Amino acid sequence: MRLFTVRSVPITSWSSHDPFNLRPNPKTLLLLTIGLLLFGAGEALLIAGGIGVSPWTVIAQGVGITVGIGIGAATLAVSLVVLLFWIPLRQRIGIGTVLNAIIISVTIEFLLPYLPAFESTSVNILQACVGTIVVGLGSGIYLIANLGPGPRDGLMTGLQRVSGAPVASVRAAIELIVVLGGWLLGGTVGIGTLIFAFGIGPAVSAGLFITARCSRK
Repeated sequence: MRLFTVRSVPITSWSSHDPFNLRPNPKTLLLLTIGLLLFGAGEALLIAGGIGVSPWTVIAQGVGITVGIGIGAATLAVSLVVLLFWIPLRQRIGIGTVLNAIIISVTIEFLLPYLPAFESTSVNILQACVGTIVVGLGSGIYLIANLGPGPRDGLMTGLQRVSGAPVASVRAAIELIVVLGGWLLGGTVGIGTLIFAFGIGPAVSAGLFITARCSRK
């Protein structure tokens, strides 16, 4: 299915012509923000489910435990390390790269107190699945905005470009490596982590496909 075999980030009429664009079209900036809000909402749903966090949060937990710092500082440290990998991949930083860290973290912080905690495992699994899908859709929107991907997605798009492999396969491979490293460092892994690790690749690919398809209408 073409939905899950997207090999590059599509370009639409509202995509920025340059990731370095400091004066983007208001529509582009608005859609970028919506994408990042969705990403944060999806992460919050996953965390609220209580059955395992996303791989990048797992590795942040592991780094925090190993180094002796809080989850916020550990997340920032992981992001900075990921950005170092951008150098050989020749990835570029833009407005979206900066807003990624700010909007997603604020959205998670704001939404978590309002999200219910269910005792049913089946409901929590469903919540983790929905959260993963929402993250994928949000990723598709803000990547197409082309105002600079966040650290994680910049690594994904860079590796996809040099390897030529499908986006879904590249993202899934990255998530699996990250969750294994986080677990070895002491991070918490659960059913929700596995759902995200295996589901985020197809979800991002679907998000890119759906966003590009809707933009043509």
